[in-house]
Amino acid sequence: MTDIAAAVPLLVLWDVDDTLIFNGGVSKEAYALGFKLLTGRSPVEKVITDGMTDTGIMRSLFERHGMVLTPELAAQAHEVMPTALGSLVPQLRERGHAMPGARAAIDALGKEVGVTQSVLTGNIGPNAYTKVATFGLADGLDFEVGGYGSDHEVRAELVPAARAKAARKYGIEFTPATTVLIGDTPRDVEAGRVGGAYVVAVATGKFDSETLAGLGADVVLPDLRDTARVVEAVLSIRGLLDAR
Repeated sequence: MTDIAAAVPLLVLWDVDDTLIFNGGVSKEAYALGFKLLTGRSPVEKVITDGMTDTGIMRSLFERHGMVLTPELAAQAHEVMPTALGSLVPQLRERGHAMPGARAAIDALGKEVGVTQSVLTGNIGPNAYTKVATFGLADGLDFEVGGYGSDHEVRAELVPAARAKAARKYGIEFTPATTVLIGDTPRDVEAGRVGGAYVVAVATGKFDSETLAGLGADVVLPDLRDTARVVEAVLSIRGLLDAR
């Protein structure tokens, strides 16, 4: 790798649930509580997440109850969800945990020159921070430049949203060739492919390595335990710049 490529600034975007943390089912409970705060009644249908954004999850839940999530209700959902999750932090702390290797990976990438780390998640910003901070993973992540479910309902749109924020803050024009997305679901892989990012997939959730590779992830890791391998996977995008 040339010195020029080694110094190219990179924007690294971490998915939250099942990539950085395991929430122990508390996320679904928070959506159910959010639904109750919005409608005055408890849901009778299951909460389905599947890598969707908060708005998409709530819209699905409303539709399966024969209701419409209007723009006004969607905006209210963004207001009540921090309250819902905040009330469940004790359960989150008890039943959830940081993914093995997550803290070490963030720390190691933070030592690399030119690497800015944030999150790309379907959660709205306050809830993403709550989840990550609950398990001591907030340090080293710049939450001001993350992509959140409050930015857009479509996950792929969160990649350019995060890049735009990072460009405004740092005065650096991050591109698809200098953006890395780390996630565990097909929607993460799709977000990278459509939104424009190099995808490092980790088989730490419901989907195995073969599935994630078959969907087009650039690199697939079994988990985050091997810190050196995680760093190598992320920085391998600079090697592609060298080859151009």
